Amino acid sequence: MSRENGRPEAGAAGAGEQLALIRETVRETKAERAKPRTWRGAELAAGLPVARVLVDKGLVHLDRYFDYAVPAAMDAEAQPGVRVRVRFGAGEKGGRREGGKLVSGYIVERAAESDYRGVLAPIAQVLSSERVLTPELLGLCRAVADRYAGTLADVVQLAVPPRRARAEAKPSPAPLTPNAPPEPGSWERYGAGAGFLAALTRGDAPRAVWTALPGATWPGELARAAAAALAGGRGALVVVPDGRAAARVDAALGELIGEGRHVLLTADAGPEERYRRWLAVSRGAVRAVVGTRAAMFAPVADLGLVALWDDGDASHSDPHAPQPHAREVLIQRSVNERAGFLLGGLSCTVEAAQLVETGWARPLAADREQVRAAAPLVRTVSDGDEARDAAARAARLPSMAWQVVREGLKHGPVLVQVPRRGYAPRLACERCRTPARCRACAGPLESQEAGELACAWCGRPEPDWHCAECGGARLRAQIVGARRTAEELGRVFPSVPVRTSGRDHVLVTVPGAPALVVSTPGAEPVAEDGGYAAALLLDGWALLGRPDLRAGEEALRRWLGAAALVRGQAEGGTVAVIAEPTLRPVQALVRWDPVGHAVRELAERAELGFPPVSRMASVAGRADDVVELLRDAGLPAEAEVLGPVPLPVPDPGRPRRPGDPPPGEQWERALVRVRPGQGAALAAALKAARAARLVKREGEAVRVRIDPPDLG
Repeated sequence: MSRENGRPEAGAAGAGEQLALIRETVRETKAERAKPRTWRGAELAAGLPVARVLVDKGLVHLDRYFDYAVPAAMDAEAQPGVRVRVRFGAGEKGGRREGGKLVSGYIVERAAESDYRGVLAPIAQVLSSERVLTPELLGLCRAVADRYAGTLADVVQLAVPPRRARAEAKPSPAPLTPNAPPEPGSWERYGAGAGFLAALTRGDAPRAVWTALPGATWPGELARAAAAALAGGRGALVVVPDGRAAARVDAALGELIGEGRHVLLTADAGPEERYRRWLAVSRGAVRAVVGTRAAMFAPVADLGLVALWDDGDASHSDPHAPQPHAREVLIQRSVNERAGFLLGGLSCTVEAAQLVETGWARPLAADREQVRAAAPLVRTVSDGDEARDAAARAARLPSMAWQVVREGLKHGPVLVQVPRRGYAPRLACERCRTPARCRACAGPLESQEAGELACAWCGRPEPDWHCAECGGARLRAQIVGARRTAEELGRVFPSVPVRTSGRDHVLVTVPGAPALVVSTPGAEPVAEDGGYAAALLLDGWALLGRPDLRAGEEALRRWLGAAALVRGQAEGGTVAVIAEPTLRPVQALVRWDPVGHAVRELAERAELGFPPVSRMASVAGRADDVVELLRDAGLPAEAEVLGPVPLPVPDPGRPRRPGDPPPGEQWERALVRVRPGQGAALAAALKAARAARLVKREGEAVRVRIDPPDLG
């Protein structure tokens, strides 16, 4: 048998030899095709010459990995999890890759072969040898992206902070030994509180929805839960709504376990310091994190507890795509990493009630005797009650509310909660509360400096306004802001200092001496020396009348947050809420029963098919684009489409928010509802439809949001 070029001649070979030859040729061809090539004969890494890279391009039709060749010079540094720079969008010409822009990305895997048949471009640069995208973090980001119909690159951008070279150059401290198990402390006030801490210390994964007692003890109770997980040799993650709450939990945890065992992750630390602390967590130097929303992705090793405080706060929902909620991310982490779960708050959301209703979590609450002892006395005042006292009329307060303020000032500071900051130029009918609108363009009316009425949109004067609903001719401020309220109360109580706390200037604490503290919801400072003597909750009708599915739940949450800062009944603490006494949220406040309110809300949502009993998606954009996307999407068989309906045009003077239509455009929104268990299919269908539109360049972009919080 002769050979030519190392191969047997076909004619001289038998049938078996021919078959073996064909198989050998096919294997060689496949191996040759799979072998990565770069131009100019660059030497490749031995063993695993292919790097699969997640490119930092948050486009839904590019939500996949891309293969690049690993030069031999980068073999040691180009490991899974590191940041790299690659040329993206390059074309192939004359057997080599050319063009393309340099973009950032992460290596997610090293491989021996590539499915790509062309020439692989090499990695341009390894930015850092720090492995910031661990397999656990990558898996979490993938799960979050799938749940919210988003892209993996967008979620990773939320999870991994921007690189700071100086912070990476500094080593992290050596990890400390675990702390001793904490005493139950104030957790003993809750029936199963001590047992929950003991389970965390044993390394179990208990799940609880915790209704905290009023008062200033909840930061210390969160700290004890984290300390119990650390004592069991595992990590802990505590997420709170804002920097003030984070600072309180941080101080309590530091006092309990000492310095060096945890870090505080908030924006207040600055980019470099925050990244340094994040690296300490990623490297395993510390195993506990206290932080705000972005900390929900913190790469805590061997996680034993995830805790979230006040999940109803809007700041827990990220405004950036794909807009995940911290509660859902931490639930995912609890399942993936088999960690304990603690969802706490003074109030209770319907989502928290559903976790208990389905048996996924257990309730953790005090008995009614403990609640009555800790809560203040709550009195209701109808907004229509007339003031009999001249001073009360001057302050626009019913007589009973004015008396609560006057009596409270004898014993300490008094908190006044106002639904908004600043002045409120918007007006409404005094009799029926219908907003005052311009007859020409339906814009809101404002009171000018000279006292005349004029439209805020077109400027047309309205000298002879009458309510279109009831015929009334008297107006009132629809919501009077914090500064205006502070001025009016200051005139009524001239000898009492008046302080304001709001978005522009938030107070952390106030002295225990008599004073009026006027605050917007969420900005209430803590009063020293035991809390406020009294609180006045103004304009309850404005909170309850919002066109939102969560109006009652949100009003109760804001009221409970303020009332919890007031002394208990035994110390004479009193709260007056100006709202219709028969309404469900008002009665829940009087009884201090947030769980009962949430359970009844959940039952109504189930009857009507509203979230969280169902899963829902919002699809917003131009009318034709919304209709086309829903038509082309392969929605689940039982999906129900509601709408589309026009979206309200934002006020011209209001800053643009995420999700607002471009200036001058009229958008519409449709809601897609599916039954439980079909949420993943709904998200996948909408994501695929968006990707197909982008590939075909059909129409304008359409915004999709899973579980929108702003349902009317």
